[in-house]
Amino acid sequence: MKQFIKIALASTLGVILAVTLLTIITIVFIIGTLVSANAVPNASYTPKSDESIFKISLAGTIDDSATESAFAFLLNEEEKLSLKNILTSIQNAKELDIIKGIYLDMGVLSTGTASIDAIRRALIDFKKSGKFIVAYADNYTQSGYYLVSVADEIYLNPQGLLGLTGFASQTLFYKGLLQKAGIEMMVFKVGTYKGAVEPFIADKLSDANREQITSYMNGIWDNIVNEIADSRKISTEEVNAFADKGLFFSDPANAVKCGLIDGLKYRSEVETLLMEQAGQTGLHIKTLNPAKMKKIKQSARKYRNKIALIYAEGEITQTAAAAYQRDNRITEKLADELRKLKDNENVKAIVIRVNSPGGSAYISEQIWKQVIELKKTKPVVVSMGNISASGGYYISCAASKIVAEANTLTGSIGVFGIFPNTTGLFEKLALTTDVVKTNKYADLGDISRPMTDEEKMLIQGYVEKCYDTFLTRCADGRNMSREDVDAIGQGRVWTGEQALEIGLVDDLGGIDRAVEIAAELADMYNYELINVSTPKDFLKDFLEKQLEETKVSMAKDVLGEDYEYFTTLQQIRTMYGIQARIPYDLKPL
Repeated sequence: MKQFIKIALASTLGVILAVTLLTIITIVFIIGTLVSANAVPNASYTPKSDESIFKISLAGTIDDSATESAFAFLLNEEEKLSLKNILTSIQNAKELDIIKGIYLDMGVLSTGTASIDAIRRALIDFKKSGKFIVAYADNYTQSGYYLVSVADEIYLNPQGLLGLTGFASQTLFYKGLLQKAGIEMMVFKVGTYKGAVEPFIADKLSDANREQITSYMNGIWDNIVNEIADSRKISTEEVNAFADKGLFFSDPANAVKCGLIDGLKYRSEVETLLMEQAGQTGLHIKTLNPAKMKKIKQSARKYRNKIALIYAEGEITQTAAAAYQRDNRITEKLADELRKLKDNENVKAIVIRVNSPGGSAYISEQIWKQVIELKKTKPVVVSMGNISASGGYYISCAASKIVAEANTLTGSIGVFGIFPNTTGLFEKLALTTDVVKTNKYADLGDISRPMTDEEKMLIQGYVEKCYDTFLTRCADGRNMSREDVDAIGQGRVWTGEQALEIGLVDDLGGIDRAVEIAAELADMYNYELINVSTPKDFLKDFLEKQLEETKVSMAKDVLGEDYEYFTTLQQIRTMYGIQARIPYDLKPL
């Protein structure tokens, strides 16, 4: 009897396990089918007759290209807006007869000026159709107002703020904190303006660093003021006066008097106004969002000849971002993707959208090599985003042509290395070490002791060799002498507008201009633009997503405002080898 029970229980357990396994396999198969077919995200959408207003809600930061997950519908999450989708949606709205205008619903927008320039151009082009653009916000950030300044009508909450204040750049210095902890950062660099190392070895900005920050910051601010003044039909002096007098904290009626705002209204009043302009009836406004707009089928001819657009966004690292680092990363996968494009006979030209502050010099070299190889068979054009500097410029310099936005931050041709000496910390903790080695430099990099003069000379020599290579790459790619590149290098950051004048870029504009140049170089008139992404394991992303979200949420809850510093320290810890990185993490207001 006991034996019978054992056999029965074993059989039952076997059946349960088999059913469970079969269920899991079935779920995975269904999800895999959806992913491969891309069924959900690409489902078409037919607008209703009264959905005549295209509403774009903008807040936070805007990446160049957000990952499109086939699992978003399972997680009930909205698709993150990307620059690519915004520009495509605006173009679709221009061409759709049913769309009468655009409603810009602004939240706390804080994104790069170059991205805003691209959206503003798309909105200006949209207005050529004769359709309206109306903007509303409870509070306008500086980035948000710069974007909506092209609108036909701009409205603000009667108790709202217009945060037009000008630019300020603040650098946090760690030297004093590290000294208290008994840590000395040993820095090796080439570049008078390479300020990325200054927070570790100084307590204020160097004169050279202050000079370059002042230069590019004033250049970008002047461009913004000129564009706002031109769009609002007021003088640049009036725009600057609003910022200098601190009127952003005054009665919002002053923003109307200055010509920056058309009126003070509540959201319901603005939406009623929009309904009247679009000819809508009923109690509530009917709108299309970017997700639906993207799914509306547009008639487009297919051509055999392709121009491939590939995105290189984020810091250049050897590994992808960790769970708590929600940013994009550029890894050696980009080099792999470029190799594939070289062998694709239908792809006649490539546009690489680079938006990166740089990072690993080693990975930058790997990507640079593939750009060189690719250029032997077909044109390669780089389109620079908000930041394409240091390593970001390294991977760009070999391209056939480089296109930047006027407010892109680029250049920063320089390298550095940082090594900690924790001798003081070890003393504070009463820790000691002892080493047995076979060769003189076997323990090079030991953080428990100071470096010898000979070791410092070795590392400095290696850093200088890396800079020499960087100069050579840029000189060869830009058809300049090494001396000329060195004169504008030294880690100096330039705006796209300045870079055009000194020969670091070839033209100003966005992705559309880069595509035009690529077609010209490939001698093509009829072509199809295709988007290329580095391969992603969607199933793995899906299974890990909840764990990642939990880790990020817990870290933010515990650290609060210090979460940003935590991620910065984690970035520093994961830096390996020589770095070619822009000196700052630039955060627009």
